[in-house]
Amino acid sequence: MISGYSKLGMVNESFSLFREMQKTGVLPDKVTMVSVISACAMSGALDLGRWVHAYIDKQSIENDLELSTALVNMYAKCGYIEKAIEVFEAMPFKDAKAWSSMIVGLAVNGLAEYALVTFSRMKKAKVEPNHVTLVGVLMACAHSGLVSEGKRYWTRMIESGIEPSLEHYGCMVDLLSRSNLIDEAYSFVESMPLAPCPAILRTLLVGCKKNKILGKGEILGQHLIELEPWNAENYILLSSLYASVSDWEKMRYVRKQMKDKGIKAMPGCSSIEVDGVVHKFVMGDWSHPEAEEIKEFLRDISQRVYSAGHEPWIAPILHNVSDEEKEIALCEHSERLAIAFGLLKTKAPTVIRIVKNLRVCRDCHEVTKIISRIYNREIIVRDRVRFHRFVNGACSCRDFW
Repeated sequence: MISGYSKLGMVNESFSLFREMQKTGVLPDKVTMVSVISACAMSGALDLGRWVHAYIDKQSIENDLELSTALVNMYAKCGYIEKAIEVFEAMPFKDAKAWSSMIVGLAVNGLAEYALVTFSRMKKAKVEPNHVTLVGVLMACAHSGLVSEGKRYWTRMIESGIEPSLEHYGCMVDLLSRSNLIDEAYSFVESMPLAPCPAILRTLLVGCKKNKILGKGEILGQHLIELEPWNAENYILLSSLYASVSDWEKMRYVRKQMKDKGIKAMPGCSSIEVDGVVHKFVMGDWSHPEAEEIKEFLRDISQRVYSAGHEPWIAPILHNVSDEEKEIALCEHSERLAIAFGLLKTKAPTVIRIVKNLRVCRDCHEVTKIISRIYNREIIVRDRVRFHRFVNGACSCRDFW
């Protein structure tokens, strides 16, 4: 049951059942602890994860290879990469899974060079890299714009006889697209021996939207809708492409298709852990018990952010509403609600840690940088793509994500 809750990301339920297990006198074993740690990792519940780690030590539960690897993964996914490194370095023996967890953790936390150095150490230790290891290496290159390094690792992988999977191809397309090499990325996809999955095509479409390349992007968007006619993300990306080149008629047509089919976009959802409880916020949802206090605090944040010179980036909001309404919509993005709650309920120097199910938008990214400076707080946001560590008005991604 604990494992089932864990896999669904229901950390409060998972931890509640773990507490119940303790009360009944049933002693947990390492399998139980791996499940609880996994729930903490999925939801970014660092305080609970730390408690579990201390409990393992206190109860002298065997901290074997699997449990140590789970701890590395948990700390990395909670944005506490320093602790992940500490646990990893203390492991007397490291298999491919442990090395891979560390490399992927470093990659998503923006420490690309460290990830590549760790990969070199893995090879020197004569541990054979697996599928996940190479995904982590290519991901590190993609998240830091290391194009030449990524190409070099790709070539070495092919020469060593490793057959690339769709995930590896996806990382290369991501690397090229993020670096604005859209024609090269497009040619790379066309030359793939495997049929590209929708995720790879969406990565390419995002690159086309970013660079306002209508022709190729339009073909990709229409193909995606044919492949996945009920996936809202495909319609949203295609309509965003049209909006980026100010083709409002086609943008409205795509949105109408969504409406006619009854397709709704996945709402942005962010969570934050405070005093051992995970609080979830959804864009525009004011059902939280402390909603009024959060609203009031958000108004204070908005005033201070605008006084600092921020101008809302309202261009990506495609709805046919006034600029004022667009600004309000931005202010109600789920991570802003979570950040406001974190500022309201915690004091410095406590780090505010947010987990979001979607990619952070440009405006929220800029606003969070300003919040970190004017409130003098470190804020870590884990979105669908990577970690963003905001300190004193700057982000660890260096505005490349």
